[in-house]
Amino acid sequence: MTRITADVRFLRGYNQARVMALGRTARTFERSTVVEATGLTPQAVSKVVARLTADGLIRPAGVRRTGIGKPAVVYELVPDSRYAIGAHVARRTLRLVLVDLAGTVHHSAVSPLPGDFTPEQLLDALAVGIDAMTSSSDVRGRLTGVGIGMIGPLDHAHGLVRDAHGLRHWHDVPLREIAEKHLGLPVHLDKDVTAGITAEAWRHGATFGDAALIMIESGIGGGFWLGGTAHRGAHTNAGEFGHTVVDLNGPRCVCGRHGCLEIVHNQAADAGDIDRAARVVAVGVVNLLQTLDLAHVVLAGADLLRNPQAYLAAVVEAVQADARRADWLTTKVALSSLGADVIAAGAAMQVLDQHYGVPELAPA
Repeated sequence: MTRITADVRFLRGYNQARVMALGRTARTFERSTVVEATGLTPQAVSKVVARLTADGLIRPAGVRRTGIGKPAVVYELVPDSRYAIGAHVARRTLRLVLVDLAGTVHHSAVSPLPGDFTPEQLLDALAVGIDAMTSSSDVRGRLTGVGIGMIGPLDHAHGLVRDAHGLRHWHDVPLREIAEKHLGLPVHLDKDVTAGITAEAWRHGATFGDAALIMIESGIGGGFWLGGTAHRGAHTNAGEFGHTVVDLNGPRCVCGRHGCLEIVHNQAADAGDIDRAARVVAVGVVNLLQTLDLAHVVLAGADLLRNPQAYLAAVVEAVQADARRADWLTTKVALSSLGADVIAAGAAMQVLDQHYGVPELAPA
């Protein structure tokens, strides 16, 4: 492939992605709406709309008459034209969701995983769950792929799970490759918290800005959305928020260090002191804000959701106390609107984004 061809394909995919993003956030749209929102020429918009209509991704939804001239055709996204399965692999459970092209969760199911489960046990559980969720041939024929939000550390670029915390059988496991062979479907692998922040970005659209998702579910992690995209770091291992030190003389953590936020939090939570556990998380969040200057913080995770208001109140109080210039240095803190589904839903959205989002330009 020549660079010119790559550039043309990139621009075509990029323009289509911008229209698709508009379709997800607006109930209906016209060609003129796309021109105004994207800055594309009317001719370019007409070509993109024609391609997306031919592929069944958008469809006409009537006309709008202005009283003068030809009425404008109104379009809408076709949510059930494509689906993706999202999987959230936690230390105790496997959660699967079915998500449509608009990012709506249609089905959600949770099943237990064996203690210290092996890759083979996970693959078998995935296959059983996906078969049950796509028993309708109509859904299976529209399935784009499977996204897996997995415990880290992992290498997103190469599809490898690197010594997942608390799991003995996961040393450099090529999960993406073996899952594709086992399931017979395209697979996208990412860290659980990165999948979660992707879900929040999809739902909030362009207004989301720089943000973090803090997940508390047997471990503690942070997913980051910076500059309009997921931030994975130099080794695609960003997000180990729970393994930042908050107490130099603290207890030994599973990662081998002392006084990590995760172990300090867990000791308080295990002792039943939820208020202290929430304050520990709040300290970590304020540290993040001082480092990254975030506009949004989203709280999620099954363990957090057992006491959501305690965590929300503690983080909001800490953030407000730290914002000494509240007239301009502000951060919005909220619970995830997707609840326990946020990681699995985000993993599914990442699959859809691979096919119907902004493509990556191949190197020259």
